[in-house]
Amino acid sequence: MGIEAIMEYFVKYGGVAIFVIVLLEYLNLPGFPAGVIMPLAGVWAARGNIQFIPAILITVAAGLTGSLILYWIGYTGGDFVLKKYLNKFPKQRPAIEAKLEWVRKRGSIGIFLSKLIPMIRTLISIPAGVSKMNLVQYTISSTLGIFVWNLFFVGAGYFLGDAVLKYLA
Repeated sequence: MGIEAIMEYFVKYGGVAIFVIVLLEYLNLPGFPAGVIMPLAGVWAARGNIQFIPAILITVAAGLTGSLILYWIGYTGGDFVLKKYLNKFPKQRPAIEAKLEWVRKRGSIGIFLSKLIPMIRTLISIPAGVSKMNLVQYTISSTLGIFVWNLFFVGAGYFLGDAVLKYLA
């Protein structure tokens, strides 16, 4: 999806478009990179199409929704899928078990920090669900990490505006 298409969705559907596109990005679906979507939301806010604070709140709500969906997938079906996967790819067992142990050991701080690392920030929700991490702790640490990540990218778009568009084009 090109920059122009994303901006057209923003113009046509407003905050709903921002929410849906950011949600899809947080679900780790291909074609929705945060490094493009978040700054565009900031540019859109800088142009006066939406206020900055609502833009941040929409992106955080979308990010948290996506994260909770992945957490739920891990919580409800993760063990079954994990067993099937490890039976098919037994060499992956040490790496996957290490990630699950990492989540168990570091808890909320680990989730918060993971939300600041590309690729890991979306995928960490599944091991958190598989390990049955406390939902309240998971939600708080995810929200804080998502807020910091989104503030950085949406803020970059907001404050750098057209320079971001030239860079992304």
